[in-house]
Formats: sequence, C-alpha cells, structure tokens
Amino acid sequence: MPISPWNELTRDGRLLFAARVARMFGYGFLAVVLALYLSALGLDETQIGLLLTLTLVGDTAISLWISTHADRYGRRRMLVLGSLLILGAGLVFIATGRFVILLVAATIGVISPSGYEVGPFLAIEQAALSQTVADGQRTRTFAWYNLAGSFATAAGSLAGGGIARLGQGGGLTALASYRVVLAGYALIGLVLGWLFWRLSPAAEASRGATPATARPGSRLGLHGSGGLVLRLSGLFALDAFGGGFVIQSVLAYWFYLRFGTDEGTLGAIFFGANLLAGVSALAASAIAARFGLVNTMVFTHLPSNVLLMLVPLMPTLPLAILVLLLRFSISQMDVPTRQSYTMAIVRPEERSAAAGITGTARSVGAAAAPVFAGLLLANPAAMSGLFFIAGGLKIVYDLLLLRSFRQVRLPEEASRVGR
Repeated sequence: MPISPWNELTRDGRLLFAARVARMFGYGFLAVVLALYLSALGLDETQIGLLLTLTLVGDTAISLWISTHADRYGRRRMLVLGSLLILGAGLVFIATGRFVILLVAATIGVISPSGYEVGPFLAIEQAALSQTVADGQRTRTFAWYNLAGSFATAAGSLAGGGIARLGQGGGLTALASYRVVLAGYALIGLVLGWLFWRLSPAAEASRGATPATARPGSRLGLHGSGGLVLRLSGLFALDAFGGGFVIQSVLAYWFYLRFGTDEGTLGAIFFGANLLAGVSALAASAIAARFGLVNTMVFTHLPSNVLLMLVPLMPTLPLAILVLLLRFSISQMDVPTRQSYTMAIVRPEERSAAAGITGTARSVGAAAAPVFAGLLLANPAAMSGLFFIAGGLKIVYDLLLLRSFRQVRLPEEASRVGR
C-alpha cells in the first residue's frame, strides 16, 4: 500500500487536498437527499430527471469555458468563481420550489446530483497538482487525492442522510429537513472560496511556458495533443453516459422506490460505498505500477460493471446492498489511473485544457442519462433497466479503451518489461 504523500506536498498541494475534501463532502451531503427534496417539492420523476440532466449540462458548459481559460486568466480566480456558483445554486434551491427557477439555477450553478465531481474544479486541480510532483509519483498522488475525496463523500452521505432523518425525528417536515442540508451545501461554497483564495502564484500555469490557449493553431487550449485527447474524450463520454443512469441521487431514489429505504439507511449505504471506493482508488497506483495505467483501468472496471448489473436481481435489500458494496470495492480503480493517463499524454501547458475537455466529455455523457433514468424510474416494470443499461455501456467502453490505447506507452512506463 502506498505511503501518504501529505508530507511531500507543497502548501498549495495541501490547500487543494483540503478543498477536495470540503467539496466532496458537500457533494455527498446533498446527493443523498436531492431527488427526495425535488420529489417533496411536488416534482414528478420525469421533471426530476430533466432537472438533473440540465444540472449536468450547465456544469458541462461552465466547466469547459473555465478550465480551458484557467491558464490564461488565473487558476485561483477560476476556482473561486466556481465556488461562488456552488453558493448561488444552494441558496436558490433553498429559496424557491418553482420548477423553472430551479432549472435556471441548476443550469447556471454547480450542483452535484451524483455525489461525484462536477464543475471546473477537478481539471484545474489536476493540472496544479501535476506541477508539484514527479511524473513517477503522479498516479500515487492522484490515488490519495481520490481517496480523500471518496472518504469525504462517504462522510457527507452519512451526514446528509442522518441530518434529514434527525430533523424529521425532531418535528421538521421532510421538506424542511432537506432544506437544512441545502443550507450546509451553500455554506461549503464559501469555505471553498476561502481555501482557493489562499493559493499562491506557484499554483498557476508555469511562467516559462506559453499557454496553449495563446498558441497559433491551438484549439480549446490544446496544441499538439488534440487527436489523442479527442479520442479519449469520446470514450470517456460513453463511460459517463452509462454511469449517468446510476448516479447517487438516482440510486438513492431507486432504493427508496424498490425497498422503501429511509434517508438514514440511504446515507449509511453510500457512506460504506464511498469508503470502499476510496480504498479501491488507493490500490490502483500499486497495480498500475506493475501492469500499466490502461490495463489497470480496464481489468478492474470490467468486473465492477458485472456486479452493477447484478444489483437489481437481488431479492432483498441486504443482498442488494451487499452486491452494490462489492461493486464499489473495485469500481474506482480506474479513476486515478484515468486522470494520471490524461496528464501523461499531453504537454504540461496543455494539462488544464486536456483535463477540462475530457472532464467536459464525461459531463456531456453523464448529462444525457438522467432524463432517461427518470423515465425508467416512472415505470416500476422498467426501473431495474437502469443497471443493465449502465453496466452494458460501461463494458463496451472498457473493451474499446483497451483496443485503442493499450499500445500507447508512457514515459514512466517505458522501463517496465511487458504489461
């Protein structure tokens, strides 16, 4: 098991880790109750699916612009801007139940219905973190970065579900208890803004390199790596489209519809799921050091997708939870390896843009799915199809990724004999 890189991080690296923890806590905090909150407002399943889709669409557009311009206008400024979008979205969701206004806030603001990363933060943080470590240590650093995020999401899920349950036990209506959670989410936007504002100039793009956005012939911040990044982006979009059918808010709502699971139990389920996901991400760096980034991405992802397709076949809640937890125990090994691979195949001055474009592709893929998930959830006979569609699409992605990129050797893998 790799040793924590905490003592090796610069001050900026530690601030970025702290921001990751705060943000992912907020995402997990909200995701457990978001669909339940929208339902308590009176929205039906189709409206909920549409709103979640537009949330991801808005995050996609904002993230693309911010991440591809961060190296020109300043990474710190763009990160603070993203924090304000979290604050604004949370406040609007608290203040109104009108569907049209919620749609606008969801599109413009930053809301995570999945419990996973949304917005411009990840792309910019990856680029900044990559400047603080050697190439051979990048995957390990990203593994701990993802572990910190998964543990924070787990804690947020437990806290969000627990607070909603305690509030209702104390006499609050379900709607009022969910608004307490939303207030906490908005507050986290302020915390993030403060953390990002403390970053030093060392977190910005290297002064010695010309930003890719300023180079003649560059497209979306890329200069010489456009073809590779676009190929990766297409595959990542397919993977995310499959994953969009089983984002955390949808899974929580599916467990509620299928088994009548309460908020406290849902919080506990996703607390355990995210803890296991974090450990699986940490193990990825050791496996990748032996077998390579692409092989690790594919051969840990395939069995997790088979387990995902088995969840709706379980006849009882405990068995469904067990299979879901088994799935999460290996599901995130591809995340730090995917992030490290993206950073490795582009030039340093293209990293913010490459991470932003591939992240945007994932957001586009994920954004298209919830509206279809909502239609499936509205039909009791079809709602378990979520898992089969998600697992099947993800398996196709794994096979295409292996075929397309297995022979692309990275500098840090050149000394390894065989894959």
